Parts: sequence; C-alpha cells; structure tokens
Amino acid sequence: MGVRRRTRVYGWRWRRNPLRRRTDVVEAWTVLGVAVVLCVGAPLVGTVAARWAHDEARETATQQRAERHRVRAVAVAGPGSASVLAGRQHLYRVRVLWTEPGAGARTATAHVPAGTRRGDTVDLWLDARGRPVAPPPGAAAVRQHTVAVWICATGVTAGVVLLARTAFHRTVVRRRLVEWERAWARTEPEWTRRRA
Repeated sequence: MGVRRRTRVYGWRWRRNPLRRRTDVVEAWTVLGVAVVLCVGAPLVGTVAARWAHDEARETATQQRAERHRVRAVAVAGPGSASVLAGRQHLYRVRVLWTEPGAGARTATAHVPAGTRRGDTVDLWLDARGRPVAPPPGAAAVRQHTVAVWICATGVTAGVVLLARTAFHRTVVRRRLVEWERAWARTEPEWTRRRA
C-alpha cells in the first residue's frame, strides 16, 4: 500500500505553462505587491505619521509651557471621594491655596495626587487667566503619543491593504469561475458527443 504524497509546486504562477491563466499572473503580482507594501509601505506610512505627530505634540507642549506657569500651592482640605484617573495615577479634587505676586492669596479646586493631606504642598499649573489647568505634556507623554500614532497608522495601513487584497482576490476568483464556465461551455459538447 503506497503512501500518497502531495507535492506543492512553489512559484507555479510565475512559470510558463499551458494551465497558467492571466488571472494567475495578476494574482501572483498582487501577492508580491501586498507583501512589499506590508513589509515596507505600512511601516513607512507609520513613520511619516509618527514624525508629524511628534512634531505637533512637541510644539503643543512648548506652547503650553509658554502659556502656563507653575506655582506651589498648599492643600487646605483633605481629598474628596471623587477621583479621576490620569495616566496610572488617581487624582482627587481638593481646595488649594497659593500666593500670586501682586494678587495676594488665592484659592481654587484642583486635582492632586492620591495621598495628599491637608497642609501638603503640591504643584499647581495655571493658565494666563490664573485658572488651574493640567500640566503641559512632558517628554514621556510626547513619546507615548508618537508611538501610539505609529502603531495606529501602521495598523490602519496594513488593514486597508489586506482588505483591498481580499476584495481583489474575490474579484479574481469570480472572474476565474466565469472563465472556467466559458471553457467548459466550449469543451462540454465535444465530451458529450464522444460519450454518446
């Protein structure tokens, strides 16, 4: 009892043979093009988008640093029960007091890290009007934003390419089936006469 071996012929769509159809050649070139775009194009699109995002984020951070200023404030009340998650840290709203040169003592409600107690000193960022605002993004936040944009742009590009490849493959398969139907319509009468 012999063992049947299945022989796979690689690159058959590239070789000249009577069974090769035009759709086979087109599909082979498409697969090659998709591989190049996935390996080179998608990361390149991600890199371009990440560079743009990095420049924008750095410019925004620089602009925010110029518009905002930091003061040292004292927590005049303990943390409330409501918290906001900022990064990996819970922030609580507390009443804080600070002194502005020429304006005297001021108070406001600001987000402070967990564990801040009454009398603790915290950093408070203020905008040009003196309202408490979030601190400007640092270098780590800019890097994280850049990496996130690179991952998203590369992934979206790869997804679009694979989706287009799938749609193209379905079109090729439909066309191939139509070609087979036509070929069978020409061949079938010869076969039926022979058998009759």
